Amino acid sequence: MARALLYIRDGCEYCARLRARLTTEGWEVSEINVSREPRVTTELLKLTGGRRIVPVLVRGGQVEVAPDGGSKF
Repeated sequence: MARALLYIRDGCEYCARLRARLTTEGWEVSEINVSREPRVTTELLKLTGGRRIVPVLVRGGQVEVAPDGGSKF
């Protein structure tokens, strides 16, 4: 099974939709919740080029920032 890393925040509808789509497509999804783990903010800002937005998807060596719309954190 292919693996994906998903950065999310509590209450983010875009995060929930992306998680559901990935699961349907057969991806094994690991999540990092920036609402619960604020220490990852620095890492997340590096991935987004300084944008405070989720979801951020990392899979197959590629980073996708808010691929279907996003929410600020």
